[in-house]
Amino acid sequence: MKWLLRILFLLVAVFGLIIGALLLMPGDKLATILAEQVRAQTGRDLTLSGDVNLSFWPVLGLETGPVTFGNASWAGSEPMLSAESLAVGVEAAALISGDLRIKRVIADNPVLRLELSDGRGNWELSAPANAASASAASGAAPQGQQGEVTLDHLKLTNARLVYIENGATKFDFANVDLAASWPDVSAPLQVQAQMAVPGGAVDVDLKIQDLPAYASGAVTPLDLTMTAPGGEFGFAGRVNLAGEMDGRILAKTTNTERMLAAFGQAGVGVPLGLGREADVAGQMTYTSDGRISLRNLVALLDNNRLTGEADIVISDPPQITARLEGGDLDLTHFNDTPGGAGGGSAPSPDQGWSTTPIDASALALANGKIRLKANSIAVPGLTLGPSDLMLNLDRSRAVLQMNPATLFSGHLNGQVVANNRNGLSVGGNLTADGMDVQQALSALGGIERLSGTGSGSFEFLGVGQTEGQIMRSLSGKGRVDAGKGVISGFDLDRLMGRSGGEGGTTVFNSLSASFTMDQGVLWNNDLLMSLDNFRADGSGRVGIGNRDIDYLFTPVALRANSGNGIAVPVKIVGPWSNPSIKPDLTKVIEAVAEGKAKELEDEAKQKVLDKVGDELNTTITDSDQIEDAIKNKLEDEVNKGLLKLFGGN
Repeated sequence: MKWLLRILFLLVAVFGLIIGALLLMPGDKLATILAEQVRAQTGRDLTLSGDVNLSFWPVLGLETGPVTFGNASWAGSEPMLSAESLAVGVEAAALISGDLRIKRVIADNPVLRLELSDGRGNWELSAPANAASASAASGAAPQGQQGEVTLDHLKLTNARLVYIENGATKFDFANVDLAASWPDVSAPLQVQAQMAVPGGAVDVDLKIQDLPAYASGAVTPLDLTMTAPGGEFGFAGRVNLAGEMDGRILAKTTNTERMLAAFGQAGVGVPLGLGREADVAGQMTYTSDGRISLRNLVALLDNNRLTGEADIVISDPPQITARLEGGDLDLTHFNDTPGGAGGGSAPSPDQGWSTTPIDASALALANGKIRLKANSIAVPGLTLGPSDLMLNLDRSRAVLQMNPATLFSGHLNGQVVANNRNGLSVGGNLTADGMDVQQALSALGGIERLSGTGSGSFEFLGVGQTEGQIMRSLSGKGRVDAGKGVISGFDLDRLMGRSGGEGGTTVFNSLSASFTMDQGVLWNNDLLMSLDNFRADGSGRVGIGNRDIDYLFTPVALRANSGNGIAVPVKIVGPWSNPSIKPDLTKVIEAVAEGKAKELEDEAKQKVLDKVGDELNTTITDSDQIEDAIKNKLEDEVNKGLLKLFGGN
């Protein structure tokens, strides 16, 4: 028994001497020994500066000044980890039993660079070949058979996190505070992070259910919640080491523009109706090549609801392909400014075009193709019925294809283009069929007097940063053909001196016209309107930019004047809201006077013919017969004289 006590005493003395030696060892010497051990186990260089302090029980700990930990040989030249100070502690008792229970890792102002290339991560640590051989010769357990590793507390203060994938920097976040905990092998890894951004901070709460399985490359359950200024994002699903994800997403914003600004997209305007406030849910799949697939998508964008699916390629800007369906979509306040009324609503008949600048920055948010089917789409001044639309986005240029769209109770085919690459311009090439003319004119120009059903074509181009500038710059051409309709406000039958009108209206059977536009002025010179008893021609100017009209409308009474017709020109002049409609009576008086003079001339001529006929004792119906009648009368008188001269009867 005495020999056993002597052995125990010797072991304690040796251990005490070792501890004492370590405590009395200079810091730089201790740092050198520690760096050599780390290099032997990982193949990486560990550089410690300043004083190095140790603690031994119950926590085997290390505190140091500035520190750097080398990167993988295939990665960049920058260290994987650097910090101004580092404190590491492990549980001494667990270490004796072969387990590594990390009690704390605390770093101030660290920079962590994570790199992934060809499936390899620079966070994967392996001992050099000679170290592995030495372990095998000494009978040490292989790496796969090592004891358990756990982490009670990780804290990084004012950190910078850099992630590089295949040579490209995917993100570089500064001013990050990060805390992590993995207290047991069977427990989930929990990570909380906070990062300062414009307008506030982003908070991330992440939970990986099975860290060992995740570290081995297996698919593992993941819960993620991110809160940022203006909104929040959630994910519940599965993830692997390559960052590929599959699960349910939830995204909700109370101020989308503020959230975009927090992630470096300041100044990007989101139109009202397209998600200034958004609530989006769906099934998401993300692949390591930066592709996102969304299925069973439900998006509440302000007061609009959309369903469908989308595919997104993460790039700058994102590439989107989507197929969406909606009910009744309201975009009537598309250009309203946040927190107040904007200039996007249609002007009333007494107002001019809006002078509020149009924010078209949303055209730069993404590229791609989006197909939308909706029951109705209300935009400023217009409401489309059931429509099938295709939107093509390419570098701040949007092309809206209608396949078709329902507008003014008819069908609209063609395309409309909005280009904001070098200032805003809008244009289009459209054909229409079965349109309600009154709805169209009322919505587009506040004109209520003309109704009917028509078809036509329209090519246009406008340039400007406001609605007014665009309308005053319009150029293009078009044609309109309408069937039976009504012009309210004047009675053409009564104007032409006939009764039986339609109570202050004029009913026409057909209408056709072509037009050209230049600098916001529409010109027409071939309007033709057909009525039961009349036809009407028209020509003149319609000021689209100035919202006025100067037009001459000339109806012709086809049955008047013995079938030769009487024309009564009508002058339409003034603002669209209240134009002056007056007949040109000087023309009517001239026409009537001309007809009366002809009547008097004919009456006088007939009296002359009757008088001459009486004198010549014959009937004369034309002035051309007078000469013949006189000649015949003279011949008769000569014959009578000759007979008397020669003794005849």
